[in-house]
Amino acid sequence: MRNATLAFDYIDRARKRLAALDALFKQDAWADVVRESQEVVELALKSLLRHHNIEVPRIHDVSGVMEAEKTRFPSGVQKNLKKYMDISRALRRDRELAFYGSEDLTPQEFYRREDAVIAKESAEWVVHTLLPVIR
Repeated sequence: MRNATLAFDYIDRARKRLAALDALFKQDAWADVVRESQEVVELALKSLLRHHNIEVPRIHDVSGVMEAEKTRFPSGVQKNLKKYMDISRALRRDRELAFYGSEDLTPQEFYRREDAVIAKESAEWVVHTLLPVIR
């Protein structure tokens, strides 16, 4: 049994989280903007998969699944598919580092405003281009 409303829930939650990005950005919380942008993109892309009856994996970067299932998406999605996958991959690389850091890296010192701008704009673009597809 499939929960048909999950796709709508995912994209709606991704849309609402954009406001959280704005709040974090105003606080100069660059690492947190990067981390939360990844989560927004993940939810939005998983919404797309669910909407097209594609099994949603329990991984953070779904670009491999999107590539494998690309023929199942309408042409409007296919024209943006490479950009969706590139954004997903790029933000996935920063997911843990932006949140936890490492012994030689403190997230708030490492991430800069420019990183946050790119991540935030990417998340906004993904959500805004997918909202009409999922609705």
